[in-house]
Parts: sequence; C-alpha cells; structure tokens
Amino acid sequence: MRNVWKLSLALMLAGLATFAAFAADDEKKEPDVIFVPTPQEVVEKMLELAKVKKGDVVYDLGCGDGRIVLTAARKYGVKAKGFDIDPERIKDCEANFKKEKKEVQDLVKFERKDIFKQDLSEASVVTLYLLPDLNVKLVPQLNKLKPGSRIVSHAFDMRGYKPDEKKVIKTKEDREYDVYLWTIPLKPEKD
Repeated sequence: MRNVWKLSLALMLAGLATFAAFAADDEKKEPDVIFVPTPQEVVEKMLELAKVKKGDVVYDLGCGDGRIVLTAARKYGVKAKGFDIDPERIKDCEANFKKEKKEVQDLVKFERKDIFKQDLSEASVVTLYLLPDLNVKLVPQLNKLKPGSRIVSHAFDMRGYKPDEKKVIKTKEDREYDVYLWTIPLKPEKD
C-alpha cells in the first residue's frame, strides 16, 4: 500500500513539474509581433463585419491594449476575452478595463496566454491582427470552432483560405485598412 502511495505522489509531482515547465515556457516566450493598435474606427467595423450579437463570445488573439474586447462588451453586451503573451500588453488591458463601467467589466476577461496553445472552443467570434503566417498557424485551432463562428482579421489574410468578405475601411484621417471575414468551416482557396 505504501508503494502505491509513493507511486501516486511521484506521478502527481511529475505532473506538477510538467505544468510548471509549460507555464514557465509561456512566461519566457516573446511576442510574435510588435504591438500596433488597431484604430477605433477599424475596431468598430471589424465587430460590425462579424455581425456580433447578443449571445456571442468574442476572443481577441493578441489583444494588445484590450480595445476590441472592451468595445465588444460595451457596444454589444457580449462576453469577451483577450489573450496576449506580453505582460506589458496585459497591464495596458487592465488599465483600460479599470476605466469601464461595472457592467462592461463583468463581461470581460484578459489572460496572459500563448494564443497558439489556447482553447478557442467557447468563442463564436475571433478577432486577429497578426501576420499572415501566424493566422495560418492558428488554422488547426480555428477549425475546431463551431460551424458558423466568425473570424475577422485586421490587415492580413489567411493564406490558403478564401475570405467570405474583404472590406476596405476608410478612416476620418483618409487612411485605408483591409478587414477580412471568414466563417467556419474555412473554405480552402482553389488553385
């Protein structure tokens, strides 16, 4: 009986050590892209293009300062989560979170996580502002979303997958931004 207890304890400690190693890896990981904020006008159009509605859950991968997550909760009253590997970005998110009303705060959560290891299954809308190769790297996770879930990307496409829609957003400053929309299941581009 004592040997069973020792074996159980050894397995539990090994599991904790493995978990700690993965957590430490996330803490050491550098961001894949530099933070460039999405203009608020583009944020509004991204959420509009995704047709965000009551009952949706919005995930922003590489959430930066949290503006997409906070706008989704404030404007549409939906639950929203932001994920970023950079602790400085999470600090920015938390600072912006504190400026919001309680009813918005109750809908929002920010987590320091590696987006490539993140379970996206709860999301019905995923927003991105990543480089094309990073968008493609997310495809296995995105393909696990429920049918009808929407993915919106600021500026960059997802090579190999045909967007359902592409819009050019023109801002007050007369700048233009591309915004792409895909719906699950993703549609491969034809050669």
